[in-house]
Amino acid sequence: MKSFEERLDRLEELSGILQKGDIPLEEAVSLFEEGIKLSKGLEKELTKIEHRIEILINKPEKIEDTPEFGLFPELNDKDE
Repeated sequence: MKSFEERLDRLEELSGILQKGDIPLEEAVSLFEEGIKLSKGLEKELTKIEHRIEILINKPEKIEDTPEFGLFPELNDKDE
């Protein structure tokens, strides 16, 4: 599997080719399809990375500490 950076470079390359507009329609559609697949894969990977970062940021320092859930503030008030 190619690295994130390699796939992003390919997506940028496809974008540049499509923006020129001097390719046959069938080739443009094929490149567009490849770009959409790359884009969705990259977005999925970024979402996973964002979740990992959120977990690391909110990781409790002590066992008795509880993480803060920025997306679900109502979970922080469960003891009150």
